[in-house]
Amino acid sequence: MSTFTWRRMAVAALAVPMLALAACSSQGGKPADNAAGAGGGQVASTPKIKVALITHAAAGDTFWDIVRKGAEEAAAKDNVDLQYLNDPEAGRQAQLVQQAIDQKVDGIAVTLATPDALKDVVKKATDAGIPVVSLNAGEDVSAQLGAFTHFGSNEKLAGEAVGTKLAQGGYKHPICVIQQQGHVGLENRCAGVKAKVPGTEILYVNGQDMTSVQSTATAKLQASKDADVIIGLGAPITITLLKSVTDAGSSAKVASFDLNAELAQDIVDGKVIFTVDQQPWLQGYMSVDALWQNKRGGFKLGGGQPVLTGPTIVDKANASTVLKFAQQGVR
Repeated sequence: MSTFTWRRMAVAALAVPMLALAACSSQGGKPADNAAGAGGGQVASTPKIKVALITHAAAGDTFWDIVRKGAEEAAAKDNVDLQYLNDPEAGRQAQLVQQAIDQKVDGIAVTLATPDALKDVVKKATDAGIPVVSLNAGEDVSAQLGAFTHFGSNEKLAGEAVGTKLAQGGYKHPICVIQQQGHVGLENRCAGVKAKVPGTEILYVNGQDMTSVQSTATAKLQASKDADVIIGLGAPITITLLKSVTDAGSSAKVASFDLNAELAQDIVDGKVIFTVDQQPWLQGYMSVDALWQNKRGGFKLGGGQPVLTGPTIVDKANASTVLKFAQQGVR
């Protein structure tokens, strides 16, 4: 099922129109720049609530722009004052959760890429009576840590989907590039690939330094003459890996996880063979909307189980259609 169909079903089921955004960001509490693009309609008549969305996003990673757009659109519809906060360092992300608790927000949506660093502060939130949902990372531990649901892709399943597609294409020696060592979701992605293609090698890089990513991957490709495909675990990483392949004079193909407009264009142009999309717009949208639904009626989506937003394969066959949505910032 396409993202468009999935999202249309999800939004229609809620039966509440959308409106232009007036939510606040963590960058000084100003309305988001893209507020006017959220669409027309009437805001929900429920009292305004405050929700904090706290991610492990690193600066410049366009993936999180898409998550945030989904969250902002839900906030506009639901009469939610949305506070977006992010830090890639686990300890500082935990401090941001504590900050939201101290501000007595009505709900917290948080990524759990490093659950050991966040488990204590998430418990503080639930002990304070603040409902918590998780998104994007930490599906396996979400309920254990106290979140009432999780929105995201099953990363092991996504990895297996990539591995299956590579095996079908005859690839036997992938290099799977992890940009943050210890990130449970990224580790699971590569583990899933390796489960289907045992010849998979893992390469760790510093995802906060693209120059370093490029040079490390180039050196690996030069040393690994049998590598037939290199896999990026995020669109900016994958786009950098294209340069590494050229620098190394390698014949390896490039595959990816996640998506942005530039990567979608690269698939259309044949530079990247495919990606697996976890549909981040939905992760942001559904996280905020679920907290609002919980506040207004005690509703809990998912029945105690994660709500999957992926994986979906984007390749040459459907990339042109996906590109149109990516250019609108919803893929």
